[in-house]
Amino acid sequence: MTMSVAHQVDTEYLVRKSMSTGYQWSSLVVPPAYIVYVAARKGRGYISLNKILRATWVGGLGGAAISGGIAYVRYAYSSEDSVRAKRLETAYNTSIVRRNDHSTIGGVLAAVLVPAIFWKRAGVVNLILGGAGLGSAVGLLTHYGRTATGDPPLVEVVVESSSER
Repeated sequence: MTMSVAHQVDTEYLVRKSMSTGYQWSSLVVPPAYIVYVAARKGRGYISLNKILRATWVGGLGGAAISGGIAYVRYAYSSEDSVRAKRLETAYNTSIVRRNDHSTIGGVLAAVLVPAIFWKRAGVVNLILGGAGLGSAVGLLTHYGRTATGDPPLVEVVVESSSER
């Protein structure tokens, strides 16, 4: 299957956004799921900060890979007009932009703060990458918390496809 250059660019943009969303959500879901799993299977004595941080960044990586693959299959085999409309809708959706901003800010802050606080408790790679995953999850929760408490971003997206002209 051959795609036009515009379709390739739109698909690549949407895949990157989907990978970012997959990383954010899996970074939110994996740590509690891992803690519950280990506590149920082996007991509380087997839970360690190093393992939780490792599960966080490995889970985030897996979530990004899975959501990116699904998005590629979805958008590569969709019509060019529908992919273009989805890209414009995604690019100008202030809720998505704010969610990504909060997640990025949280990830960067936690990638610096977690190693500073827990330096001797885990490996350096797990501290930095796991901290970034936890910060990304906190940023995601911050975005949805702000939206739930009455501070939603203004969203006015009107996409006009070429068939409507």
